[in-house]
Amino acid sequence: MQLADLKGKKIGICVSGGLDSKTVTKRLIEEGLDVMCFSADLAQPDEDDIQNVVRKMAPCGAETVLVDLKQEMADLCLEVVKASATYDGGYWNTTGIARAVTVRGLIRAMKARNIAVLAHGATGRGNDQMRFERYTRSLAPEMDVYAPWRDPALLAEFPGRTEMANYLVRFNIPAVVGMKKRYSTDANLAGLSHEAEDLESLDTSALVVEPTMGVWPQHAPDAIEDVTIRFERGLPVAINGRSVGAFEAMAQANRIGGRNGIGMKNALENRIIGTKSRGVYEAPGMELLNHALQQVLQATLDRRSTKLYWSLGDLISDQIYDGRFFDVTTKAARAAIDALTASANGEVTLGLYRGNIFFQHMRDIPASLYNEADSSMEASDGLNPYSSQGYADIISVEARALAKAGQFVDETR
Repeated sequence: MQLADLKGKKIGICVSGGLDSKTVTKRLIEEGLDVMCFSADLAQPDEDDIQNVVRKMAPCGAETVLVDLKQEMADLCLEVVKASATYDGGYWNTTGIARAVTVRGLIRAMKARNIAVLAHGATGRGNDQMRFERYTRSLAPEMDVYAPWRDPALLAEFPGRTEMANYLVRFNIPAVVGMKKRYSTDANLAGLSHEAEDLESLDTSALVVEPTMGVWPQHAPDAIEDVTIRFERGLPVAINGRSVGAFEAMAQANRIGGRNGIGMKNALENRIIGTKSRGVYEAPGMELLNHALQQVLQATLDRRSTKLYWSLGDLISDQIYDGRFFDVTTKAARAAIDALTASANGEVTLGLYRGNIFFQHMRDIPASLYNEADSSMEASDGLNPYSSQGYADIISVEARALAKAGQFVDETR
């Protein structure tokens, strides 16, 4: 879809208040198009006041609708934690999570205002363009999608940030290009993704990133901080003895994990479009909550359930990354995760120290499969070691058959 195709249609632009958002909005207005702006409140940690987005967009001449999606964001964060759905390199795909919440929420607001075209500012080289496109086609197939940074006309008119700034200055719209940043950042309640510019070089240390949610481990306190988390059905319901809802659980876990240097990751991920991308990621809360949950699941899941659980988490992670969170496949996998975590109830205490997480103790796990007497190396009333002989005999039948068939030839030479 190109600029000429927008005539006579009401357009909703997804904006952040940055240079790109202001440039696209003003350019479409100058084209004589009917434009409204939409932005999501995802509890962005790099925004002191989310209303600043509205104030930044005001000089462009279009109304900006701010949609509060903090609770939906928190709910999805905890669903992802419950599934242990990390992506390449074991990092939390905070941007992918946010796109599912953002597009669904903004489409609701756009439909209420009879928007016919969703416009977004994602580049033609990244993942977000595909997420915006697929989610819109899935949730509002009647709507069109306009990607200005895939439109040859706008790419030619605005090849760089300097041209954008010069354009806005003509209309007395504040536009500061400033000094070249060393990387770009996308932020929300789940965490922050840092990528591009200096981070594209593998000669650049991850330490070039200045954490927003916390600190690098070497700058964390030189003391272990204990944190106790209670789970019900795989979801955190209390932290340090205080009941929490989804949003407060994420907010508290972010603060506690962040100040102890938890959840900093460097990854070379596989993009949707087939290229690789390097990023540095912050997700202290998700990392902390998931580490605690894993302790409970180790107690409640048998071996086959554990293998199924991890495979489902990988599937859900890929679905989120690819912009397929609302697909039936994802719904089915999430339903299975719900079944596997239904007995994940109990309390875990962890020790946090400079980026490390230690197990302290775990209590009140009604569905625990762990029996200290059965696993003890000392004399106990647990499993009778003599009874293991029968099982050893059974598994030896196959081993002898393989040996007689010559399938272990030369293995002892």
